[in-house]
Amino acid sequence: MDMIVDEKEYSFKELEQEIYRLVCQAGAEITQQILKYKDDEIFKAVDKASYKSEGFRGSSIKTVYGTVPYKRRVYRTILDDGKKAYVYLLDEYLGVEKIGLISENLAEKITDLAAEAPFRETASTITETTGQSISPQGAWSVVQRVGERIDEEEDLAVNQMRCNQTIGQKILPVLFEEMDGVWIRQQGEHHEKKPMQEVKVATTYEGWDAGKEAENRSTLVEKHIVAGIEDSKTFHEKREADIRRRYDADEIGRRIVNGDGGSWIGEPNDPEAIIQLDPFHVHKEIRRLIADKDAVNEIERLLQSKDVEGALSYIQTYADSVSCATESDKKEKNALELLKYLSNNKDSLIPWQERELTMPDAPEGILYKAMGVQESQNCTVVTLRMKHRRMRWSHAGGNNMVKVLARKTNGELHETISRYSEVLVFKNEIVNVLEGLSAAKAPKKDGKGNPYADRWNTHMPMLDAVLTEARKYFRRVSI
Repeated sequence: MDMIVDEKEYSFKELEQEIYRLVCQAGAEITQQILKYKDDEIFKAVDKASYKSEGFRGSSIKTVYGTVPYKRRVYRTILDDGKKAYVYLLDEYLGVEKIGLISENLAEKITDLAAEAPFRETASTITETTGQSISPQGAWSVVQRVGERIDEEEDLAVNQMRCNQTIGQKILPVLFEEMDGVWIRQQGEHHEKKPMQEVKVATTYEGWDAGKEAENRSTLVEKHIVAGIEDSKTFHEKREADIRRRYDADEIGRRIVNGDGGSWIGEPNDPEAIIQLDPFHVHKEIRRLIADKDAVNEIERLLQSKDVEGALSYIQTYADSVSCATESDKKEKNALELLKYLSNNKDSLIPWQERELTMPDAPEGILYKAMGVQESQNCTVVTLRMKHRRMRWSHAGGNNMVKVLARKTNGELHETISRYSEVLVFKNEIVNVLEGLSAAKAPKKDGKGNPYADRWNTHMPMLDAVLTEARKYFRRVSI
């Protein structure tokens, strides 16, 4: 490449930016040619009696290397009800109505960033690191669209469950389930403050990785999360449908549920599920409501010795002993609040592993032990992204973001986006466009004659493309 860089006139940063701009421009030009090629192919194959071409209309699609403008044919057709309609067959082929005029790669990058950072920061990062300029509202719109699609998938899974059409086949001896709620700030349609809303989060797993436990590393086996801002009935249906999508629910030996005592948590679809009150929340409530350290130690000692009635009786006695006529002294009120909390969950206070249960043997490589992982999952899925920093969420916007965060945590976000963004289905077209540019695939021939002659017998979309600044640049530097 015959190029001299004078460091007094050009910084490397400027050189890098200019090369990047030209590469993005070239990528957009190639994409335009591929879209034109596919539109022509559709035109050749379409039933002319059913679809009549009415000329071309312009559009554009957002990609990681910039916005690509293109023209495609609009067709006039007659619907089943006899009404006239105009359709874009290329757009239908691309599936742009599913997420929008945006490529799968760009949608993945936007959702990945939006799951970690505010929309303003997401838009800034996308604009600075790709050839595409996007606004915070644009980033928000992509997340909403993906979240809506995930919600529709969950509704479909619920309908399949109701019709006994679930596909789960894996037989499992024990399924661990943990549930909790995370409260986030809510805003109305006009950004006014509204009461806080609860994000429900459920984590299921088959146990702990025995090999990792031997290395003092705690790793859940087949961890899967479902989350949403929904009423308890809807949430439990989606949670159960998700389980039945992966397991033969009727063949699960034991289902053990760990929760904080919330009323919605005690509503699992399986009536034989073993429910326990999360020990972390029990100790947290004892310490929050009882100020006397000796009393705290005695209550915890009684619970650890499985003397539930003794612990409840002690709390009642303690409440009577700190009774005071002044309203400012809340010791008795707090003690009675703790008594009510523990009494309402009396049958769930003893952890499952300390009960006399007949448990199936754990599969090879899996370990069963005390539960209590939900607080960590709440932080990973919801808290880090949706709380603090004075953030507020609408009901729909918060629910869509939660759906995206759960899929990302499950490692399923890119797969989900791929199902709804079909713009990268050009394998054959890319080969047709670029095959002639590959010297490595050139046929080897002996004797006279042009070895590339048969390459010229077919149309090459890029061959007759406009000679733009980017193409001129690549011609120069390739010499």
